[in-house]
Amino acid sequence: MEEQSRSIKKQLNKEADNQEKELHEGADELYEHYNFIVDKGQSLLRIDKFLFNHIENVSRNKIQQAAKAGNILVNGIAEKQNYRVKPLDTVSVLMSQPPREMEVIPEDIPLNIVYEDSDLIIINKQPNMVVHPAYGNYTGTLVNALCFYFGEQTKIDGSKQNPFLVHRIDKDTSGIMIVAKNEYAQAKLSTQFYLHSIERKYHALVWGDMAKEEGTIESYIGRNEADRRMMDVYFDSEKGKYAITHWKVLERFGYVTLVECELETGRTHQIRVHMKHLGHPLFNDYVYGGNRILKGTVYSKYKQFVKNCFSLLPRQALHAKSLKFRHPFTDEVMFFDSDLPEDMQAAINKWRNYAVHKNLDDEMEEVLKS
Repeated sequence: MEEQSRSIKKQLNKEADNQEKELHEGADELYEHYNFIVDKGQSLLRIDKFLFNHIENVSRNKIQQAAKAGNILVNGIAEKQNYRVKPLDTVSVLMSQPPREMEVIPEDIPLNIVYEDSDLIIINKQPNMVVHPAYGNYTGTLVNALCFYFGEQTKIDGSKQNPFLVHRIDKDTSGIMIVAKNEYAQAKLSTQFYLHSIERKYHALVWGDMAKEEGTIESYIGRNEADRRMMDVYFDSEKGKYAITHWKVLERFGYVTLVECELETGRTHQIRVHMKHLGHPLFNDYVYGGNRILKGTVYSKYKQFVKNCFSLLPRQALHAKSLKFRHPFTDEVMFFDSDLPEDMQAAINKWRNYAVHKNLDDEMEEVLKS
């Protein structure tokens, strides 16, 4: 019995390690660890020297690496190691992991709970909600809301945390998410993510008319070398993490296409980056260029039509539609689906109506020519 207990504990530790690896591989949040306001009497000084003087137990090399990664901000802008601080500059140092003592304050934020039992909770996340507190978003997150819902204030270090994250979706992406309610469930679910046995399907509205009915994108995804806030597609394993997306056309509207994307991996911005790489950025994705009129006519009425669609859907057109997995305790296959949110459905309806009328106009033009 004792040997079996040790074996189970060893397996749980291994699964937890895999979960931690997978969670951080897919995370794009940065956490503020240090914040300094430069004294009025400070003379011009290189920022690496300034931080070396102000942070205990840190090497110049670590500071320089952080600057190279774009994780040192001055007045909200990433600066290199040779930047010279000036009086009253605000200097922030960001890291990929949260500070050990960052508190998560429970907040009474409405949640769309699809399912809940003693081990997990399924949320249909609304758009414009960050999943986890991070730099620039310490409140108003899904974790803040869950802490309130679970009825206790917690810390991110995991010692008392009630919501145990298994995966994340972007702030402006809506849809189905699973959150564990205990460490065992977190480890078991995270193992499924790590082994790519969970089925995740998204619906996306993309610019352009896809040339094929379906396809697969296989690449590596890493930070864009010119802008560290963006991700990019690479075909060199040293520049990113392996990523694979399967897609198929659901409906064509001429200048935009509704597609279903199924993820085998869960890299940061994976669908958004892969679609852009194919030449079909997500509709109204401001980070990857989809917030411009990329296809269509030059007529002012058409331009106004697209602007109206942008207003209806003021975010990237991406929704986590469904999730299929095995329950961490019962091993029962569980499947959860969701309707498209109102903003995305409204934009699709306008495009569908536009496509119908455009086709009728084209047919009439052909008749008049004959």
